[in-house]
Amino acid sequence: MNTQPRIYVAGHQGLVGAAIVRALAARGLTKLVTRSHAELELTNQAQVHDFFRNEKIDQVYLAAARVGGIHANNTYPAEFIYDNMMVQANVVHEAWGAGVQKLLFLGSSCIYPRLAPQPIREEYLMSGMLEPTNEPYAMAKIAGIKLCESYNRQYGTDFRSVMPTNLYGPGDNYHPENSHVIPALMRRFHEAKETDAPEVVIWGSGKPMREFLYVDDMAAACVHVMNLDRATYAAHTDPMHSHLNVGTGEDVTIAELARLVGATVGYRGRIVFDTSKPDGTPRKLLDVSKLKGLGWQASTPLPEGLRRAYAAYRGLQPAQLAGSSA
Repeated sequence: MNTQPRIYVAGHQGLVGAAIVRALAARGLTKLVTRSHAELELTNQAQVHDFFRNEKIDQVYLAAARVGGIHANNTYPAEFIYDNMMVQANVVHEAWGAGVQKLLFLGSSCIYPRLAPQPIREEYLMSGMLEPTNEPYAMAKIAGIKLCESYNRQYGTDFRSVMPTNLYGPGDNYHPENSHVIPALMRRFHEAKETDAPEVVIWGSGKPMREFLYVDDMAAACVHVMNLDRATYAAHTDPMHSHLNVGTGEDVTIAELARLVGATVGYRGRIVFDTSKPDGTPRKLLDVSKLKGLGWQASTPLPEGLRRAYAAYRGLQPAQLAGSSA
């Protein structure tokens, strides 16, 4: 008898969702359920209700989200807060209604205060002002954490949350305006190399420090957390701060990152920093001691992850580079 759980990966075509599918498949799990955006509109409660009633899902990885960098967050704040809140509310509520055994919600390290003490511990949530450039997205993700905690508290569900640091890797969004820092830099350096451009201009001063996690490491962490027994998970978390940080525990300046990406691509021109553009949060390094205490830590060094990411980027078709993914 095949006793494998039926696992729904929401957002399987995005950066993290695709990596989770790879991680689950590599572990021999075959009862994976996915739906494209065209097949299932997660902001539509009726569609989500029907999906969960018909599919008999045992576990959910909630990786579906509207995501983007500073430019996208500043340009589309309404979409970022509305879409993410609706997706989370519908999936969590209907998963509970259908009796789903386990759910893992994926948030973001931007949930923490802009000037939080470093490294950032889980209990620093809601202890200060958020970074203004991505506040709507951060508020939606905070609501997602509290949604899971509230259903656990009232209904006894086993809904868990993980907060990843900045992610990158195969399947990333390389849109010239709406992408995150590593794919944006990778595309810019690649195009500069192809056109023999004498310099590459980077937004901001280059001084902010950021932590970066290879997406397949993130997927491995998600599967690890999902498969922890309930007592072990509860023993390492607080009911009011039940989420877990996921990162490497190490960070680099944006200037150092730019040099690393330039070297990975093979660009030999100048790197110029445009200080008229915003820097965002000065530093954002996660304290990952709780997750390490649960037996997991990242294994892909940044230079190796960048090499793999660039290989994946070079394999993309022009039409894929023109679009934006979520």
